[in-house]
Amino acid sequence: MTSKELLYVEDALGHEKFMKSCSQKTASKLQDVNLANYIAELEKTHTALYDKFLNLL
Repeated sequence: MTSKELLYVEDALGHEKFMKSCSQKTASKLQDVNLANYIAELEKTHTALYDKFLNLL
């Protein structure tokens, strides 16, 4: 993996970690159950993407 590719993967990991964190915080604050469930699903999606990027290393 080139240094440029490594920088891209590291950047993507940071973005996915941030999105996962935002999703967790938001889902816990929502009162609308359907919306909270949707945001929880987004958290799972971002966790899966994070894991995929991590496996590239």
